[in-house]
Order: sequence, then structure tokens, then C-alpha cells
Amino acid sequence: MKNTRRYSKWDELCLGVDQALKSIFGNAKTTARSYPAENEPEPNLTAEQRKQSASLMRVNHAGEVCAQALYHGQACTSRQSHVKEKMQQAAIEEGDHLAWCNRRITELGNHTSYLNPLWYMGSFAIGFTAGLVGDKYSLGFLAETESQVVKHLQHQMDLLPSSDEKSYKILKQMEIDEAQHREDAMKAGAAELPSLVKKWMNFTSQVMVKTAYWI
Repeated sequence: MKNTRRYSKWDELCLGVDQALKSIFGNAKTTARSYPAENEPEPNLTAEQRKQSASLMRVNHAGEVCAQALYHGQACTSRQSHVKEKMQQAAIEEGDHLAWCNRRITELGNHTSYLNPLWYMGSFAIGFTAGLVGDKYSLGFLAETESQVVKHLQHQMDLLPSSDEKSYKILKQMEIDEAQHREDAMKAGAAELPSLVKKWMNFTSQVMVKTAYWI
């Protein structure tokens, strides 16, 4: 039976807060895909290697919190229903990544970024603004974000301890998924962003990466 309920502004606000809290505290909606490292044995890492892997996975977890916020923000201001649905679906698929990173960090005996609420709020504001500019540029923002994320993940995999196949498999599957999200956005009519905007996006992501590695 089709859901015909109309949500009031108050309902939408409450739903938005619920989405934010679930994203920040590791309980975002997912597609329930299996854990990429499920059958991979835990590697015998030194204390320093374990710390390195955990710090890198914390960065990627923070990045997924940002992704949730970006898509939630863009969905709020998308003008066309199919674009709104695309943003909402992308957020759900990114929820898999959030869950995977959170699980791996727990396995490594470490913690997620203490600044996740800040990452979420800042990214939501960016996504909300991108959506206001227009759907083609909102999709362009999605495509460029994913393009930069793919490069970031490739670099992260190079930094992992060579014996940490569990973390590697997670990041590899995330790389494949992000590349697909970029292609989907391009096919949906994403506009090319100005080079200045791309540079600004890269700068803000580097700030998050360097901070989340430690905090």
C-alpha cells in the first residue's frame, strides 16, 4: 500500500534530527550489505600498526559522516523529486560504508572522531547550499565529491599496514561504490563545477582528514 502521508515542517525537522543523530552515532540506515572483510582473519598487527589502521579508518568514518550530511542537506533543497530520491538513496548506500568503518574501528580497539557532530553540521550546510544552487550543480557537487573520495581512498589504501587485509578490503569496496555513485551522478545530468569550487572542496576535505586522523 502506497504511503500517502504528508509531513509537516515539524515532522521533517524531527526526521532530519533523527537522521543526523543516527549518522553521527553510527546507526544510519543501510542497504544491509555484507561486511566486505567478514571472512578475512584478523591480522597480527603491532601496536603501532594497529594505531595506524585505526587512525586511517577513523578518517574514513568521519568522511562517511560528512557524506551522509551532504546528501541529507542536498535532499532538503533539491527541486526535482528524482534528484531528491537519488540523494536519499546515495545516503542509504553510504550508510553501509559508515557501518563498515565503525565495525572495523571497534575491531581495532579504537574510537570514531570526537568531532563527528561538527563534521556533520558543516557538511549539511554545504550540501544544503549546493542544493539551493540548482539540481544540475547539486549533482555536479556529488560527482566531484565522489571523484575526490576515490582518490582519497586510493591514497588511504597505500598508507595501510601491508598485512591489514581486512581494512584494505573495506576501503576497496568503498572505492568501487564511490566510483559508481560518481558515474550515476554524471548520467543524471551533473554539471561541471568551476575549478575554484573544486579546489575549495579539496581544501576543506584535507582539513577534515588531518584533524580526524588524531581526534
